[in-house]
Amino acid sequence: MPQVSKLDHLVLTVTDVDRTIAFYTRVLGMQAQVFHPADGTMRTALQFGTQKINLHPAAAPFEPKATMPVAGSADICFLSDDDLTDWQAYFAAHDVAVIDGPIARTGATGPILSLYIRDPDGNLIEVSNPA
Repeated sequence: MPQVSKLDHLVLTVTDVDRTIAFYTRVLGMQAQVFHPADGTMRTALQFGTQKINLHPAAAPFEPKATMPVAGSADICFLSDDDLTDWQAYFAAHDVAVIDGPIARTGATGPILSLYIRDPDGNLIEVSNPA
């Protein structure tokens, strides 16, 4: 049976692309990237490491799309090598409320320690350290 090996990108449906870019670049250090897919449209993504998050406006999501694209329905976990106490101080300095954590969780490769915040659409964002 064929198997997938890596996650290349995911799509985040958002109410305001510019507001989303501002949050993810300011708070999580991602880079905004404009790209032109084969259909000739112009789209925006958030780049970090070797991954990206493509942004689709909720009012006019690009085709093809999920059956029910809804802003605020995502739950994403990002790994960081920076200590969570540094993240807590950073979030506080940027007026981003930590809604839970640090709390022990289980990630894809084993135990993690996590903080939870929300993005402007209410998506649950988890920043974690491998335990």
